Amino acid sequence: MVVYFTGTGNSRYAAELLAEALDDEIRDSSGFIKNGIAAELISGKPWVFVAPVYAWSYPEVFGQFIRSGFFQGDGRAYFVLTCGGSMGAAWDRTEALCREVGLTHMGTYAAVMPENYVAMLSAPGAEKAREIIAKAEPGLFDLAEKIARGEKLTRPGNGFLGRFKSGPVNRMFSKYYISDKAFAAGEGCVSCGKCAEVCPLGNIELKEGKPVWKGNCTHCMACICSCPAVAIEYGKTSRGKERYLCPPYAKKA
Repeated sequence: MVVYFTGTGNSRYAAELLAEALDDEIRDSSGFIKNGIAAELISGKPWVFVAPVYAWSYPEVFGQFIRSGFFQGDGRAYFVLTCGGSMGAAWDRTEALCREVGLTHMGTYAAVMPENYVAMLSAPGAEKAREIIAKAEPGLFDLAEKIARGEKLTRPGNGFLGRFKSGPVNRMFSKYYISDKAFAAGEGCVSCGKCAEVCPLGNIELKEGKPVWKGNCTHCMACICSCPAVAIEYGKTSRGKERYLCPPYAKKA
């Protein structure tokens, strides 16, 4: 079974591609996370957990979803982390997570997809994004073949820098930077409620027609990138930047 977490759609795209290639079931974790429900899932095939890279590791909210859930049947687990560049030493983190929950870690794959983190970085334009996605697809199909054969993936080298990024830097980034306090909707807000609808944590509600963030944010960028009026900003850092949403995955004929 393919289980994913996504904000702007990169991980959903990879998960849908893999589910089709593996002829497997697919589940979105956000319903469980938003409603505080522990997942109870059974799979006769290896688990494929798909999520974005946040500061060179998996999103902690996705890790908590896995820790609190019950994943029965096949005990093997692959991780696919979508990123704008590098996943650092995230392999070590996913391997440790598997040990914690009693799954056999079969490897972690980094799928380079378009950047979405407009709170700090810049997202590509639509044409460039399509090129990046197209370039990522062959690797994902090759990964699906390895998963179907039950192959263990080859651990990439990451060295001290990778471990530093996925360790101390990740912890400091999560503690001191991941916050929703800088999000705000400007005068262009049309009170459509799209931001509240797409938030995978249920962290946004409308008050007097304007979104209010409630303090439980994972910086997935779903709200800011899904706003049809481009009315949401993250302080000054997102101003004038391209917004990015991954297009739906088109099944291959």
